[in-house]
Amino acid sequence: MSEKSMLPSRFLFYIITTSIFLLILSSLFLLEFSNTSTISTKVLKLILVNNTSVYLKPSAKNEQAEVSSLPSMTSQIEHKVRLEGQGEGFNFTDSGRNFISRKRQRKGACDPDQVLLKVFMYDLPPDFHFGLLGWKGYAGETWPNVQDLAQIPTYPGGLNLQHSIEYWLTLDLLSSETLDIDRPCTAIRVNNSSLADIIFVPFFSSLSYNRHSKLHGKDKISVNRMLQSKLVRYLTGRDEWKQMGGKNHIIVAHHPNSMLDARKKLGSAMFVLADFGRYPAEIANLEKDIIAPYKHVVSTIRGDASAPFSKRPILAYFQGAVYRKDGGAIRQELYYLLKDEKGVHFAFGSVQGNGIHKAGQGMASSKFCLNIAGDTPSSNRLFDAIVNHCVPVIISDEIELPFEDVLDYSEFCLFVRAADAVKKGYLVNLLRGIKENKWTKMWERLKEVAQHFEFQYPSRPDDAVDMIWQAVSRKISSARIKLHRENRYRRSRLFKGN
Repeated sequence: MSEKSMLPSRFLFYIITTSIFLLILSSLFLLEFSNTSTISTKVLKLILVNNTSVYLKPSAKNEQAEVSSLPSMTSQIEHKVRLEGQGEGFNFTDSGRNFISRKRQRKGACDPDQVLLKVFMYDLPPDFHFGLLGWKGYAGETWPNVQDLAQIPTYPGGLNLQHSIEYWLTLDLLSSETLDIDRPCTAIRVNNSSLADIIFVPFFSSLSYNRHSKLHGKDKISVNRMLQSKLVRYLTGRDEWKQMGGKNHIIVAHHPNSMLDARKKLGSAMFVLADFGRYPAEIANLEKDIIAPYKHVVSTIRGDASAPFSKRPILAYFQGAVYRKDGGAIRQELYYLLKDEKGVHFAFGSVQGNGIHKAGQGMASSKFCLNIAGDTPSSNRLFDAIVNHCVPVIISDEIELPFEDVLDYSEFCLFVRAADAVKKGYLVNLLRGIKENKWTKMWERLKEVAQHFEFQYPSRPDDAVDMIWQAVSRKISSARIKLHRENRYRRSRLFKGN
């Protein structure tokens, strides 16, 4: 073959070889890029629960499937949304625009030596907790998979939500066991009770009362009473209870009628309550127990949507049950004093007929919101007002307030003694005399503290769940100080006896 005829063949060979080399090089480059790209190895599922997001990291097998299904998943969630107070379930979001991510609150596991609170939680059967919400796991399964929103039973809506505290605390402890959910490192669940600072009892007592306190058919005992009886037998038979007589246990009984049958037998435990209105002092008191906020039922005002002084035409707002018993009789007196006052909205109201939504709108248009004692000293109305940045006027002499050891409520609330409030003209003259600059200062503080009264999943730093755990930690520290002081001379006497 001549030299001239070989040139095209060599040239073609060089082109092909170079092309193959460049192809291999580019493939390696793409492979390396894909291994470092966060887009291909992590899928963020932004699932909002009460306007918050859950971060879930999918397995490699399901990654592609989850990427392709994300739009339809979002549509399904939005389709399930219900207006607050209507039907049951989470109030996820009112619009897809709220599906936003948030910064991680931790990286990896919480350091057990750095957390405030180590909590041992009993693995009670589902009948005591999520089973009351209709959840049925697989055989032998005690808890729902909290990484999968679809597996978490929703809590009943409307006024049921206001006493759902144990639900949020239980979810928070369960989420502390996974690395894939961002949450504060305030409290973590430990699997050995000897390592725990406190022992949590996951009984949904408020739900048990609301849903299962009535007799059905030929029943001689309600489900609620039966569960309380079983719980007493279970706890008092545990070594953990016997060691300290239950003083190292925490029980949530936020509804004032919850735990009616068991509270006396379990009264040595730390209770999480709404107030002390229906408890004798020897069973519940500030020395050992925690006051927790109600879960507000009206929508939270966000950001710049909060109206200032000049754009709130209503001076004072109250809507709810007027005729109450016991200490709530003052509502009736105030109703007749204020119902015809100019600028005052004082009316009967209920959750029916979109009542919760209307109440939220009324509060958001008012300068002051009246929080008047009812059947018990407290009500969720206070916390509805706070998240609507409506300055609360508290007329309840016996009220105990959540986190008052770290929050100065006088910075964002007005307190009026009941005896003064029922004096003709006293209340309206007081409120009309408050100038815009003073009101605005309280309004600004309300916007700062509102985060402390939000129950959400996952929890966020200094939200209601996180604040409750912090309060428990402080209560434990106080109890330790008392115990150590009692031991000052007790140990000396023991040494003398030896």
